[in-house]
Amino acid sequence: MTSLLEAVRRHFDGHAEAAGVFATPIPTLTLVRATAPSELVHQIPRPLVALVLQGSKHVAMGATAFDFSAGESLLITADVPTLSRVTRASLSAPYLSLVLELDPAVIADLTAEMPDASEDDHAPVRTHPTDAEVADTALRVMRLFDRPSSVPVLATQLVREMHYWLLAGRHGSAIRRLGWPEGHVRRVARAVALLRAEFARPLRVERLAAAAGMSPSSFHEHFRNVTSLSPLQFQKQLRLIEARRLMLSEDATASSAAYAVGYESVSQFTREYGRLFGAPPVRSARAAKAQVQAVA
Repeated sequence: MTSLLEAVRRHFDGHAEAAGVFATPIPTLTLVRATAPSELVHQIPRPLVALVLQGSKHVAMGATAFDFSAGESLLITADVPTLSRVTRASLSAPYLSLVLELDPAVIADLTAEMPDASEDDHAPVRTHPTDAEVADTALRVMRLFDRPSSVPVLATQLVREMHYWLLAGRHGSAIRRLGWPEGHVRRVARAVALLRAEFARPLRVERLAAAAGMSPSSFHEHFRNVTSLSPLQFQKQLRLIEARRLMLSEDATASSAAYAVGYESVSQFTREYGRLFGAPPVRSARAAKAQVQAVA
């Protein structure tokens, strides 16, 4: 892991105080850097694996919580709401992680060529020690960025190799479910994609069920089993998370953020925002900005 850590550190050379989520030349691969412990962050991430290289983080999904640090990975195999925060980071030793968004098409293709894996539990969020083969492949991916002309030629096969080692690892069977075209996880994911694209618009459950290829009653059951939320709750959290981003990143007012994400009533938005984030929109945004300024 040390070599991979050094490769990621070099990527930030010249940007010693940079913090946030950083894109790479590979669309599904991002780097995360935090120079101080963070506030609690509500997210509904896409399926991913995050290799933690330095620092530590806390992630909770409902009543289940995980603390993980350098040398460990976080695996998320469904679109589920999480609450997370960086717990150990500083300017001299920032939190660093490499995040790969899992590709169902690559998983399906690889699974067809691999022997069956033993079944494990269906938990959508889990942590585990990072496999050496995954870290080694990630290092070779990072080295491509030193020679940009190599990325279009070699990146696809190295990302595919990372998926292979993840599938071959201890949680391979959980990852395989993402690749089953007619499996419940993949079918619910089609409805989730529609919700993500059109969260600010009213969406009838019949349309979501049709996207998943299920009856409305079956869809409700499987959607909740996969995401832990009803479709309406899922859409509501997407709206509130986006509204918070608008207020923090674009200085939107509470009312303009509410209308932008599809609310017709600012008072309803204020109530639901307070239930999710623990404080009304204005006070919550003010506290978050004050924390950022204090760290800076």
